[in-house]
Amino acid sequence: MNVTSADTGFMAGFNGLHEMVVGEFLISPMLVYALVALLAAGLIRSLLHRLLANHELWFEAWFDISLFIICLASVVALVT
Repeated sequence: MNVTSADTGFMAGFNGLHEMVVGEFLISPMLVYALVALLAAGLIRSLLHRLLANHELWFEAWFDISLFIICLASVVALVT
């Protein structure tokens, strides 16, 4: 019986939570994930704004923060 390790294959040894080296600087992956989530939340927000025919949200700031957190959790879950 062959037992295969979870570390074999396409993403062998990849851990999405380690710092990335850019030149001489270490960049936190959460910074990159937050920027991707911010772009995704902005895109979803503009699409919802157009689809809902400019209806106002009662608590627009809470909606924007919640949408960003959902997008950030999705990005982190997809990468790790």
